[in-house]
Amino acid sequence: MDAPKDHRMKLVLPALAALAVAAPAFAETPIAPGYWETTSQVISPIPTKKTEKRCIREEDVEKFMGGAPNRHYTCTYPTREVAGGKIRLIGSCKTKNSAPVPVTGEGVYTRDSLRLDARIEAKLGGMTVPVRARTSGKRIGDTCPAPPVSDGR
Repeated sequence: MDAPKDHRMKLVLPALAALAVAAPAFAETPIAPGYWETTSQVISPIPTKKTEKRCIREEDVEKFMGGAPNRHYTCTYPTREVAGGKIRLIGSCKTKNSAPVPVTGEGVYTRDSLRLDARIEAKLGGMTVPVRARTSGKRIGDTCPAPPVSDGR
């Protein structure tokens, strides 16, 4: 695989894994708001891993679980099942200039944790490359730390 394609996979695939968590409107909150640590990783073919901490407010839970579009990706999931601690989805994600890429995933969640294993059928150079990815998260606090104070520099 040449360098530009390798670089593109390292940028695209962790975001697809992170966006794989999806759900419809909820009758009850599936995860608890608070301070969360999430890890998005590509397991194969080119392993990558990104861990970040984020504040998930009550009004952000549906957006977080719904895989809302961001500046890079839009994902749609015609099949979305999030109930009883289980997640199942079938859909696709795309960038502004790309064709949709099929995504399927299954996982589990509690109010304080989640894990979703995804399978992505990425197209690279006319070939379909099966990608395995995982998104996991754990709630690490009831409240979020205060944002850093700027010193005006």
